Amino acid sequence: MPSPAETLLKPLTIKHLTLRNRVMSTSHAPGYGSEGKPKERYQLYHEEKAKGGIALTMFGGSSSVAVDSPAAPWNQISVADDSVIPFLREFSDRVHRHGAALMIQLTHMGRRTRWDTEHWLPTVSASARREPAHRNTPKEMEDWDFTRIIASFAAAARRCKEGGLDGFELSAAHGHLIDQFWSPSVNRRTDKYGGSLENRMRFGIEVFEAIRAEVGDDYIVGIRMSGDELIDDGLTNEDCVTIARTYAERGLIDFVNVLGGQARDHMAHAISLPNMSFPVAPFLHLPSSIKREVGIPVFHAQRVTDLATAARAVEEGHVDMVAMTRAHIADPHLMRKLAEGRLDDVRQCVGAGYCIDRIYVGGDALCIQNAATGREATMPHVIAKAPARRRVVVVGAGPAGLEAARVCAERGHSVLLLERAPASGGQISVAAKATWREALTGITRWLTQQAVRLGVEIRYGVEATAALVQAEQPDVVIVATGGRPDRGDFPGADLAVTTWDVLTGVVEPTGSVLMYDGTGQHHGASCAEFMATRGALVEIATPDRMVAEEVGTTNQPIHLRELYRLGVMMTTNHTLVEVYPEGNRRVAVLRNDYTHEEEERLVDQIVVELGTQPNDGLYLDLKEQAANRGQTDLDRLLSGQPQPVPTSGYALFRIGDAVAGRNIHAAIYDAARLCKDL
Repeated sequence: MPSPAETLLKPLTIKHLTLRNRVMSTSHAPGYGSEGKPKERYQLYHEEKAKGGIALTMFGGSSSVAVDSPAAPWNQISVADDSVIPFLREFSDRVHRHGAALMIQLTHMGRRTRWDTEHWLPTVSASARREPAHRNTPKEMEDWDFTRIIASFAAAARRCKEGGLDGFELSAAHGHLIDQFWSPSVNRRTDKYGGSLENRMRFGIEVFEAIRAEVGDDYIVGIRMSGDELIDDGLTNEDCVTIARTYAERGLIDFVNVLGGQARDHMAHAISLPNMSFPVAPFLHLPSSIKREVGIPVFHAQRVTDLATAARAVEEGHVDMVAMTRAHIADPHLMRKLAEGRLDDVRQCVGAGYCIDRIYVGGDALCIQNAATGREATMPHVIAKAPARRRVVVVGAGPAGLEAARVCAERGHSVLLLERAPASGGQISVAAKATWREALTGITRWLTQQAVRLGVEIRYGVEATAALVQAEQPDVVIVATGGRPDRGDFPGADLAVTTWDVLTGVVEPTGSVLMYDGTGQHHGASCAEFMATRGALVEIATPDRMVAEEVGTTNQPIHLRELYRLGVMMTTNHTLVEVYPEGNRRVAVLRNDYTHEEEERLVDQIVVELGTQPNDGLYLDLKEQAANRGQTDLDRLLSGQPQPVPTSGYALFRIGDAVAGRNIHAAIYDAARLCKDL
């Protein structure tokens, strides 16, 4: 088989547009919109991919064409009036100057949005069928709704063309308005828009016909659609092949962008946005089935995380264009590195889903391992050399320490990294032991590899002391010693063990186990799964309203599915207030947070997850003799100015969980933001 470079660096022509290679980023929703417009932050995010060699970058996942499809809930783009055109022109110019093409996704969300935002208009759909994910029941579209919405699509298409975009796609995937008409799971109409598949296709055909009348046959228009909704009452693969073939044969579309699944509820959504629990490219057979039946280019995106898989998809003829969207969030310079033969330098997406999970709780998309993504105005993807070389000692080879070492080495400093364990990884090495979370190790594996490549001296099995650090005569000391598990301060806390004890093999889960999760993150749920797979009878209790409450939409349904599958009992709204012994067993006292009634569990083991406390002993030992006494100048940090470094002695900083227990992204951001200016 040809190399990934041979396959993926071939151009693809669609009408008048020649794309420089076979890799793209699909339109998605990073939450970077401002006042319904793609302003500087949004543009810089996509420009970085263009700089990095991508052929086509699409933006504006769910860009709205009408006032009753609000853009506000997720800081998305509105193409419902002409005020967006100047921003589209600026955006197009910015991406085109780097040789990439730019397209947008247009849609009417139908019932897949909220009514209680922006204009407070009722949602509309093919039928008045409630959508579980957004918890609303739409109005069934009337005759004048059809006329209005079709005209809105055509007007939005005109704005894209006037804005200099290379084309656009309409979204008929994830349960938007067009596929709400297609899908029998929603469409229960008895008029000409309901019943047979031919009738259910009618509304979408009318939309595309109006668009073609507005922008002409030369302008590039595509569609994003499912190849199989993967729900019992939804569109089958055969239905989807028929739809794609019909729209292509009528000349309505120039490409089809195929995915698998639907997104009407939490589990369906998690399947359509597959995380690390799924194999790579799990739905590649779906675009392949459509490509056999249509004479237009076929695109595909769903967990294509590595270049070898992408190349196979193209080389074997499954698709013409492969989308590596989350892969470009992890490394926007992916294609440039491929072209330069630097495959080992690609920071590969691990499928954590952190980027998407943040969006669905109202946040912005951030990469769990690349702190520069989405922050291009203040955080560089390529680290500049420092004006002066310094001696830097970093303590701790978890994600914070490894990123600090990497960035300092990129700056040209002499870097020593001390780690008391026999290998790097830190808390990631613990978390990755839990069932389907193993792929997290890719984060620290890449960081370690880069540190070695850059000449960082790494000493494993070394317990750093103040004397040892000071003997290196450092200019800068960065303490990234992480955290230690918090066992709690309730009576009898010493009778419980932690998730760390279980996952690292210090304690073997046996018999009946109460898993108490006080954080609502991945740790408690994944440890409960880990113990249940080893035969323990597990109950997970939490003070939250649901298990894994802090885990996002691509991951929480997977945890719940596994917990149910493994027979784990789930108890919510209860706090662990006491543990006491009874013979060689343990009694856990749980208190209902609302009634204050207490109940007891007699179990063989009690496992707690209460976050971490900082390992700050070394930091405190070094603090008094540090020139800055360990202080980080926050004003300088936030304004991108270097921290003061003394002419004699050393400056001391601490980062990551050595400061306070947070998460992987916070640890890496701490390190990158500090060290990029040292």
